[in-house]
Amino acid sequence: MNPFLKLAISALLMWGISEISRCNTSLAALLASLPLISLLAMIWMYHDTHDAARVAAFSWSVIWYVVPSLILFALLPPLLTRWNVPFYAALLLASTATIAGFFMMKAILKQFGITF
Repeated sequence: MNPFLKLAISALLMWGISEISRCNTSLAALLASLPLISLLAMIWMYHDTHDAARVAAFSWSVIWYVVPSLILFALLPPLLTRWNVPFYAALLLASTATIAGFFMMKAILKQFGITF
């Protein structure tokens, strides 16, 4: 598939969600919470390789990364509202905590023989 078409579809999806958020934050949050980027990645991956095992391995890895990504969504609201941290600083702090969570999750899972 044409890489520019992939880019256009992905960009339109993100743009659409941000536009919807202007009118309806709940609907935008629902759409953003769907694994749309993962679904698109799997579609592009399968279309390019026709390798179902590769898509399955990708999907398995995503499962393990979802758990620490919740740190961002749990930490950002109190940073913004309770502690009045400026938006970009709060986003940086929550993102940093999420990245640390990824590494901790990987280390913990390695103890149980799970690698990805």
